Amino acid sequence: MNILEVLNDAIKPFLDGEKPPLNVGEVMNLWFYLTATEQTMRGEQTSFNIALDPELKEKLQQVINDVHRPIFEELIAFLNAEGVPFTEPSRDKPVGDFRSIPEGSRLSDEEIASLLSFNLVLGMNYACRGLTEAVRPDVAAMFAKFQMKKLTFAITFKDLLIRRGWLKTPPYFKSEAPVR
Repeated sequence: MNILEVLNDAIKPFLDGEKPPLNVGEVMNLWFYLTATEQTMRGEQTSFNIALDPELKEKLQQVINDVHRPIFEELIAFLNAEGVPFTEPSRDKPVGDFRSIPEGSRLSDEEIASLLSFNLVLGMNYACRGLTEAVRPDVAAMFAKFQMKKLTFAITFKDLLIRRGWLKTPPYFKSEAPVR
C-alpha cells in the first residue's frame, strides 16, 4: 500500500466536484491548529533572538520558514476560501539580539530545544487527531501533510538534540519484582 496513492485516490473526487461544507469539528480542528501554529511560531521567533548555539538558531530559522510559516499561510488561505472567520493574526516578532537578558530571565539553549521538541510532538499528535476526525478528504490530507512536515523536521532536529546532550529520555527500568 502506497500512502501517497491512497491520499490521491481519496482526494481526487473533490478536485473536480463540489465539496460539502466543512463540519464544525473540522472547523474547530483547523482553527485550533492555526492558533497553535501561530503561537508556536511566535515562541520560535522569540527563541531565535535569545539562542546562543548557532546550529540551534539555524534549526529555529528552518522550522519557522520551512514548517510553521507555510502551514500557517496554508491554513489562512484555506479558511478564507471556506469562509471561516478568525481573529487577526499577531505580528511576527522582530529579529534582534537579546542575549544580554540575564541568565535566569531567559530560556537556555537546552530549554529552547526541549520546548521546540515538545511543540513538534504536540503538533504531530494534533495533526493526527485532525486527520482522523476529518470527514472531508482534503482536510484529512492537509493534516497528513502538516504531520509529515513536522516529522521530517523532527528527524533532523533529533540529531542536534543527541549531539548536544539535550535529548530528554526516561530512565531505564528494571523491575525487581519476581516474575509470576
